[in-house]
Formats: sequence, C-alpha cells, structure tokens
Amino acid sequence: MRQLFLIDPIERIRPRKDSSAALMQAAQALGDEVWFAEPRALSARQGAVAVEARQARLAEIRPHDPAESPLPEPWWRATPPQRQSLGHFDVVWMRKDPPVNDDYLFAACLLKRAVEEGVRVVNAPEALLSWNEKLSALRFSTLMAPSIVSADCETLSHFIAEVGDAVLKPLAGRAGQGVLRVSSRGPGIRPLLELVTDQGRQLLLCQAFLPQVSNGDKRILLLDGEPCGAVNRRPRPGEFRSNLAQGGQAEPTALSEDDLRICAVLKEPLRQAGLFFVGIDVIGSHLSEINVTSPTGIREVERLSGEPVALRVQERLRSG
Repeated sequence: MRQLFLIDPIERIRPRKDSSAALMQAAQALGDEVWFAEPRALSARQGAVAVEARQARLAEIRPHDPAESPLPEPWWRATPPQRQSLGHFDVVWMRKDPPVNDDYLFAACLLKRAVEEGVRVVNAPEALLSWNEKLSALRFSTLMAPSIVSADCETLSHFIAEVGDAVLKPLAGRAGQGVLRVSSRGPGIRPLLELVTDQGRQLLLCQAFLPQVSNGDKRILLLDGEPCGAVNRRPRPGEFRSNLAQGGQAEPTALSEDDLRICAVLKEPLRQAGLFFVGIDVIGSHLSEINVTSPTGIREVERLSGEPVALRVQERLRSG
C-alpha cells in the first residue's frame, strides 16, 4: 500500500510522543510506502486533486525506550518533493493539528473533492468539516456534564450561577490552551466573559466543572468505533487541566462500565460518519470531547500497556 500523511512540518514532530509518527512507522513496518506533506501542498486542476509529497524512510523508535535515550539521528529521511495525484495513494491520512482555521477547512474541502473521485481519506473530510472537537459532543448531550454554547455574556453568567463552578473552552482551542475555570463566587466574572467572548462576538463552550478531573481525564482511542486503548491523564498539582501538553501525567488505566457505555453509544454514529480513528475524553462518567482531527495518545498507551496500538490501527485499515 501507499499511504500519504498530511501533517504539520515534520521537523516539528516529537517522534517519541507523536501519534502520526507512530502510525507512519507502523505502516512502514508492514511494508507500505510512507509519504508525507503539509496540507498546503495540496492543489487542484480541473477538479483533479494532487499533492507535492515526499517519500519517507523512518528509523525504528521503540515505545518502551526511556524518554531520555538518544533518538536515531536522523529519525527520518525523505526524497525530494514529487507531484502526485491523490489517486496514487491507497490511503490519505489528514493528521494536521488544530486550530481548524480557514487553511484547514480549505484543505478538507479539497480532500472532500478527492473522496468524490474515489480516494480513501482518513478521517472522512465531511466529518472533519462538521464534527467540531468541542461541539460534536453535543450530539450526545445526555452523556455530558451540563453545557452551554453562547457568546452572550448575560446567558453565560446565568449558567455559571446555576452550576456554581464552570470551565470555559474556546471552540478552536487545542491541548488545553485558553481553557479557564470560573466560580460564581469569584469576582470579575462579567469582565472575564467580555474578554473571552470578544465583547459578545465569539462563541465559546461553557461546562459545569467536574471535580472528578482531579483523578484524571481519560483519553480513550476508538478504532472504527471500538476502543483500542486508553490512558488516564492526571493534572499536575495546582492545575485542573489534565492535558499532557499542560503537564498532565499519563497513567495506565482500564475501561470502566461507564466508559464502555459511552463507547457503545458513539460506535455507530462515528462509523457512519467515516470517523475511523478518534480519541474521546471522559471525566468520571461524562463525555467531555470527541477529538477527530489528529487524535493523540498512541505512544502513551503503547508505553504504559505494551499494546501495539499503531500496528493494530494499520491492520484494521487493511481489513476495511
């Protein structure tokens, strides 16, 4: 098989932590050609979508190597860029990290056009365009903590007064960036809401704060709708954000009955939407987010559990 990975600049990837690097290495281990490009390398002429891509050769990185052990140098080599039709590839992975800005949306539109021409894209561009990582969980609102989406400061203030303690999330955010915790008992809520909504012009997600987050926020990886691994992310002392990028500590974990119930509810909607590889966030018994753009966590799950998650993803890709 030939696989193309649309990713952020490869020079910025941290291969011991990066899920895209894990998926690329697993594809290579199975004998596939691995190509990569940034989404801005896509183009279209007369409706035919092409890309300026490079074929990669990746060094082996074992998930159980200590974090401080030296990386192979270089860990990747690549050919010069070559123009290829997207039809040249058996699978195209869209693994660009958020934010989902105009450039991301335009690239997804080009990929949607490629799908119409028979190209297999993971995850489905139609779903990338419609399943916002903060808003898509609202499709399953009964699984969530009390939540509201609004730009109106008065509406948000009333909601915070109802729940007492809340979390504010920018809709285009990632890795915990810009997430704030507010209390109805704290001073200055209205000016803060005016700031984060840009004077009522910017929608945001406001959710009841879940104290269970002190025990961790569970990242569950779903492969074709079914759980294939999980890791618990415990906030560092004095912090409520559990994201690894914010200093959260990865811990081994098992799926609870609540986790399995949430996964069962999501399974068919995710499959029908073409969301092949997804990462959901669960706090206690509540669904928090559905991550569809470039779900992370593969390296952590492999390191803590010994399960070859990336290889299983690639094997399932072949069976589907």
